[in-house]
Amino acid sequence: MSELTISVEPTVAPPAEPSRGRHAIRTPRATSLLPWVVPVLVLLGWQWASSTGLVSASILPPPSKVLETARTLWSEGELQTHLMVSVRRIVIGFTIGAAIGLVLGFAVGLSRIAEGLVDRTLQMLRALPHLALVPLLIAAFGIGELPKVMLVILGVIFPVYLNTVAGIRTVDPKLVQLGRSYGLGRGELIRQVIVPGAMPMILTGIRYALGVAWLTLVIAETIATSEGIGFVAQNGRDLLRNDRIVLAIVLYALAGLLADQLIRLAEARVLRWNPNYRKGTR
Repeated sequence: MSELTISVEPTVAPPAEPSRGRHAIRTPRATSLLPWVVPVLVLLGWQWASSTGLVSASILPPPSKVLETARTLWSEGELQTHLMVSVRRIVIGFTIGAAIGLVLGFAVGLSRIAEGLVDRTLQMLRALPHLALVPLLIAAFGIGELPKVMLVILGVIFPVYLNTVAGIRTVDPKLVQLGRSYGLGRGELIRQVIVPGAMPMILTGIRYALGVAWLTLVIAETIATSEGIGFVAQNGRDLLRNDRIVLAIVLYALAGLLADQLIRLAEARVLRWNPNYRKGTR
Protein backbone atom coordinates (compact mmCIF):
# COMPACT_ATOMS: atom_id res chain seq x y z
CA MET A 1 0.00 0.00 0.00
CA SER A 2 1.42 3.31 -1.00
CA GLU A 3 1.71 5.96 1.60
CA LEU A 4 -0.31 9.11 1.27
CA THR A 5 1.79 12.17 1.80
CA ILE A 6 0.10 15.46 2.66
CA SER A 7 2.08 18.60 2.17
CA VAL A 8 1.13 21.44 4.51
CA GLU A 9 1.98 24.93 3.37
CA PRO A 10 3.37 27.14 6.10
CA THR A 11 0.82 29.61 7.30
CA VAL A 12 1.90 33.21 7.18
CA ALA A 13 0.19 35.40 9.71
CA PRO A 14 -1.37 38.55 8.27
CA PRO A 15 0.46 41.75 9.12
CA ALA A 16 -0.66 43.26 12.34
CA GLU A 17 -2.82 46.32 12.03
CA PRO A 18 -1.31 49.56 13.20
CA SER A 19 -1.72 50.14 16.88
CA ARG A 20 -4.56 52.45 17.72
CA GLY A 21 -3.54 53.22 21.24
CA ARG A 22 -3.60 56.50 23.05
CA HIS A 23 -1.06 58.20 20.80
CA ALA A 24 -3.04 57.45 17.63
CA ILE A 25 -6.22 58.78 19.20
CA ARG A 26 -4.71 61.93 20.58
CA THR A 27 -2.64 62.92 17.56
CA PRO A 28 -5.45 64.73 15.64
CA ARG A 29 -6.53 66.59 18.76
CA ALA A 30 -2.96 67.60 19.56
CA THR A 31 -2.47 68.77 15.98
CA SER A 32 -5.61 70.93 16.13
CA LEU A 33 -4.45 72.54 19.38
CA LEU A 34 -0.88 73.14 18.21
CA PRO A 35 -1.56 76.50 16.42
CA TRP A 36 -2.87 77.96 19.69
CA VAL A 37 0.23 77.19 21.76
CA VAL A 38 2.19 80.32 20.80
CA PRO A 39 -0.78 82.78 21.09
CA VAL A 40 -1.65 81.43 24.54
CA LEU A 41 1.97 81.71 25.69
CA VAL A 42 2.13 85.28 24.35
CA LEU A 43 -1.06 86.23 26.22
CA LEU A 44 0.20 84.67 29.46
CA GLY A 45 3.57 86.40 29.13
CA TRP A 46 1.87 89.70 28.29
CA GLN A 47 -0.43 89.45 31.33
CA TRP A 48 2.47 88.52 33.60
CA ALA A 49 4.74 91.32 32.33
CA SER A 50 2.03 93.97 32.75
CA SER A 51 0.87 92.70 36.14
CA THR A 52 4.36 92.52 37.65
CA GLY A 53 5.40 95.93 36.34
CA LEU A 54 8.06 94.54 34.02
CA VAL A 55 6.22 96.48 31.32
CA SER A 56 4.36 99.61 32.35
CA ALA A 57 0.59 99.00 32.26
CA SER A 58 0.11 102.58 31.10
CA ILE A 59 2.11 101.80 27.96
CA LEU A 60 0.94 98.22 27.35
CA PRO A 61 -2.27 97.46 29.26
CA PRO A 62 -2.71 93.83 30.31
CA PRO A 63 -5.09 91.59 28.34
CA SER A 64 -7.57 91.71 31.20
CA LYS A 65 -7.85 95.50 30.85
CA VAL A 66 -8.20 95.27 27.06
CA LEU A 67 -10.92 92.64 27.48
CA GLU A 68 -12.75 94.85 29.97
CA THR A 69 -12.63 97.76 27.49
CA ALA A 70 -13.99 95.52 24.74
CA ARG A 71 -16.82 94.35 27.01
CA THR A 72 -17.74 97.95 27.87
CA LEU A 73 -17.78 99.08 24.23
CA TRP A 74 -19.77 96.00 23.25
CA SER A 75 -22.41 96.61 25.92
CA GLU A 76 -22.79 100.17 24.66
CA GLY A 77 -23.21 98.92 21.08
CA GLU A 78 -20.24 100.98 19.89
CA LEU A 79 -17.90 98.09 19.13
CA GLN A 80 -20.41 96.31 16.87
CA THR A 81 -20.91 99.49 14.84
CA HIS A 82 -17.18 100.01 14.26
CA LEU A 83 -16.66 96.36 13.34
CA MET A 84 -19.47 96.38 10.79
CA VAL A 85 -18.17 99.58 9.18
CA SER A 86 -14.66 98.15 8.78
CA VAL A 87 -15.98 94.84 7.46
CA ARG A 88 -18.16 96.69 4.94
CA ARG A 89 -15.16 98.64 3.65
CA ILE A 90 -13.12 95.45 3.32
CA VAL A 91 -15.89 93.54 1.55
CA ILE A 92 -16.54 96.31 -1.00
CA GLY A 93 -12.88 97.14 -1.64
CA PHE A 94 -11.71 93.52 -1.74
CA THR A 95 -14.52 92.39 -4.04
CA ILE A 96 -13.90 95.16 -6.57
CA GLY A 97 -10.10 94.88 -6.39
CA ALA A 98 -10.10 91.08 -6.69
CA ALA A 99 -12.50 91.21 -9.65
CA ILE A 100 -10.28 93.71 -11.47
CA GLY A 101 -7.16 91.69 -10.68
CA LEU A 102 -8.74 88.47 -11.93
CA VAL A 103 -9.98 90.02 -15.18
CA LEU A 104 -6.63 91.62 -15.93
CA GLY A 105 -4.75 88.49 -14.88
CA PHE A 106 -6.73 86.21 -17.16
CA ALA A 107 -6.48 88.67 -20.04
CA VAL A 108 -2.69 88.97 -19.75
CA GLY A 109 -2.17 85.29 -18.98
CA LEU A 110 -4.13 84.13 -22.00
CA SER A 111 -3.27 86.82 -24.55
CA ARG A 112 0.11 88.17 -25.62
CA ILE A 113 -1.67 91.18 -27.11
CA ALA A 114 -3.24 92.03 -23.74
CA GLU A 115 0.16 91.56 -22.11
CA GLY A 116 1.72 94.04 -24.51
CA LEU A 117 -1.06 96.55 -23.92
CA VAL A 118 -1.44 96.59 -20.13
CA ASP A 119 1.28 94.63 -18.32
CA ARG A 120 4.01 97.27 -18.41
CA THR A 121 1.57 99.97 -17.28
CA LEU A 122 0.38 97.80 -14.41
CA GLN A 123 3.96 97.07 -13.36
CA MET A 124 4.70 100.80 -13.20
CA LEU A 125 1.55 101.41 -11.15
CA ARG A 126 2.45 98.52 -8.87
CA ALA A 127 5.76 100.20 -8.06
CA LEU A 128 3.94 103.25 -6.73
CA PRO A 129 3.31 103.17 -2.97
CA HIS A 130 -0.47 103.42 -3.05
CA LEU A 131 -0.54 104.67 0.54
CA ALA A 132 1.33 107.74 -0.67
CA LEU A 133 -1.70 108.52 -2.82
CA VAL A 134 -3.76 109.39 0.27
CA PRO A 135 -3.43 113.19 -0.11
CA LEU A 136 -4.34 112.97 -3.80
CA LEU A 137 -7.37 110.79 -3.08
CA ILE A 138 -8.56 113.18 -0.40
CA ALA A 139 -8.18 116.10 -2.79
CA ALA A 140 -10.08 114.24 -5.52
CA PHE A 141 -12.83 112.51 -3.52
CA GLY A 142 -12.98 114.28 -0.16
CA ILE A 143 -12.84 112.56 3.22
CA GLY A 144 -15.82 110.23 2.80
CA GLU A 145 -15.93 106.50 2.20
CA LEU A 146 -14.62 106.53 -1.37
CA PRO A 147 -10.93 107.25 -0.60
CA LYS A 148 -10.87 104.45 1.99
CA VAL A 149 -12.42 101.93 -0.37
CA MET A 150 -10.14 103.08 -3.20
CA LEU A 151 -7.06 102.41 -1.10
CA VAL A 152 -8.26 98.90 -0.33
CA ILE A 153 -8.95 98.30 -4.04
CA LEU A 154 -5.44 99.44 -4.97
CA GLY A 155 -3.94 97.18 -2.33
CA VAL A 156 -5.83 94.14 -3.60
CA ILE A 157 -5.50 94.41 -7.40
CA PHE A 158 -1.82 93.66 -7.86
CA PRO A 159 -1.38 90.52 -5.69
CA VAL A 160 -4.40 88.94 -7.40
CA TYR A 161 -3.22 90.02 -10.83
CA LEU A 162 0.35 88.74 -10.47
CA ASN A 163 -0.65 85.38 -9.01
CA THR A 164 -3.34 84.86 -11.64
CA VAL A 165 -0.88 85.47 -14.47
CA ALA A 166 1.73 83.24 -12.83
CA GLY A 167 -0.83 80.50 -12.22
CA ILE A 168 -1.99 80.45 -15.83
CA ARG A 169 1.55 80.36 -17.18
CA THR A 170 2.62 77.52 -14.89
CA VAL A 171 -0.09 75.15 -16.14
CA ASP A 172 1.59 72.07 -17.61
CA PRO A 173 1.70 72.50 -21.42
CA LYS A 174 1.27 68.73 -21.78
CA LEU A 175 -2.17 69.01 -20.14
CA VAL A 176 -3.12 71.76 -22.56
CA GLN A 177 -1.95 69.68 -25.51
CA LEU A 178 -3.85 66.67 -24.16
CA GLY A 179 -7.02 68.74 -23.93
CA ARG A 180 -6.61 69.87 -27.51
CA SER A 181 -6.09 66.29 -28.65
CA TYR A 182 -9.44 65.43 -27.07
CA GLY A 183 -11.05 68.10 -29.19
CA LEU A 184 -11.64 70.73 -26.50
CA GLY A 185 -12.35 74.20 -27.84
CA ARG A 186 -10.71 77.31 -26.41
CA GLY A 187 -13.51 77.97 -23.94
CA GLU A 188 -13.64 74.38 -22.71
CA LEU A 189 -9.85 74.26 -22.53
CA ILE A 190 -9.80 77.32 -20.30
CA ARG A 191 -12.63 76.04 -18.10
CA GLN A 192 -11.54 72.41 -17.76
CA VAL A 193 -7.74 72.59 -17.92
CA ILE A 194 -6.29 76.07 -17.42
CA VAL A 195 -8.53 77.33 -14.60
CA PRO A 196 -8.16 74.19 -12.42
CA GLY A 197 -4.42 74.14 -13.04
CA ALA A 198 -4.02 77.82 -12.15
CA MET A 199 -6.43 77.77 -9.19
CA PRO A 200 -3.84 77.04 -6.45
CA MET A 201 -1.84 80.13 -7.43
CA ILE A 202 -4.99 82.23 -7.87
CA LEU A 203 -6.23 81.35 -4.39
CA THR A 204 -2.80 82.05 -2.94
CA GLY A 205 -2.97 85.51 -4.49
CA ILE A 206 -6.47 86.07 -3.10
CA ARG A 207 -5.34 84.95 0.34
CA TYR A 208 -2.34 87.27 0.27
CA ALA A 209 -4.43 90.15 -1.09
CA LEU A 210 -6.90 89.79 1.76
CA GLY A 211 -4.10 90.33 4.25
CA VAL A 212 -2.92 93.38 2.28
CA ALA A 213 -6.49 94.69 2.32
CA TRP A 214 -6.58 94.72 6.12
CA LEU A 215 -3.14 96.33 6.31
CA THR A 216 -4.30 99.02 3.88
CA LEU A 217 -7.47 99.60 5.87
CA VAL A 218 -5.40 100.44 8.94
CA ILE A 219 -4.04 103.47 7.07
CA ALA A 220 -7.29 104.20 5.26
CA GLU A 221 -9.22 104.50 8.52
CA THR A 222 -6.91 107.25 9.76
CA ILE A 223 -8.32 109.58 7.06
CA ALA A 224 -10.63 111.85 9.05
CA THR A 225 -12.93 109.01 10.03
CA SER A 226 -15.56 108.80 12.74
CA GLU A 227 -16.34 105.11 12.32
CA GLY A 228 -14.44 101.86 12.03
CA ILE A 229 -11.77 100.04 14.00
CA GLY A 230 -9.26 102.72 13.03
CA PHE A 231 -11.44 105.31 14.76
CA VAL A 232 -11.19 103.28 17.99
CA ALA A 233 -7.41 103.58 17.79
CA GLN A 234 -7.56 107.27 16.90
CA ASN A 235 -9.97 107.95 19.74
CA GLY A 236 -7.73 106.06 22.15
CA ARG A 237 -4.76 108.17 21.07
CA ASP A 238 -6.70 111.41 21.56
CA LEU A 239 -7.94 110.32 25.00
CA LEU A 240 -4.57 108.79 26.01
CA ARG A 241 -6.33 105.43 26.32
CA ASN A 242 -3.79 102.85 25.27
CA ASP A 243 -6.25 100.08 26.08
CA ARG A 244 -8.39 101.24 23.13
CA ILE A 245 -5.35 101.37 20.84
CA VAL A 246 -4.35 97.82 21.78
CA LEU A 247 -7.96 96.70 21.38
CA ALA A 248 -8.01 98.06 17.83
CA ILE A 249 -4.76 96.20 17.04
CA VAL A 250 -6.21 92.96 18.43
CA LEU A 251 -9.41 93.43 16.43
CA TYR A 252 -7.45 93.92 13.20
CA ALA A 253 -5.44 90.78 13.95
CA LEU A 254 -8.52 88.68 14.72
CA ALA A 255 -10.36 89.96 11.65
CA GLY A 256 -7.38 89.13 9.45
CA LEU A 257 -7.13 85.65 11.00
CA LEU A 258 -10.82 84.96 10.45
CA ALA A 259 -10.64 86.13 6.83
CA ASP A 260 -7.60 83.92 6.23
CA GLN A 261 -9.38 80.90 7.68
CA LEU A 262 -12.35 81.50 5.39
CA ILE A 263 -10.05 81.53 2.37
CA ARG A 264 -8.41 78.31 3.55
CA LEU A 265 -11.82 76.66 3.82
CA ALA A 266 -12.56 77.80 0.27
CA GLU A 267 -9.21 76.35 -0.84
CA ALA A 268 -10.02 73.01 0.75
CA ARG A 269 -13.37 72.91 -1.05
CA VAL A 270 -12.31 74.20 -4.46
CA LEU A 271 -9.09 72.19 -4.54
CA ARG A 272 -10.41 68.99 -2.96
CA TRP A 273 -9.12 67.13 -6.04
CA ASN A 274 -5.57 68.13 -5.09
CA PRO A 275 -4.03 65.82 -2.41
CA ASN A 276 -2.01 68.73 -1.00
CA TYR A 277 -5.22 70.54 -0.02
CA ARG A 278 -7.14 67.64 1.47
CA LYS A 279 -8.07 67.72 5.11
CA GLY A 280 -5.19 66.87 7.37
CA THR A 281 -2.43 67.40 4.79
CA ARG A 282 -1.82 71.06 5.46
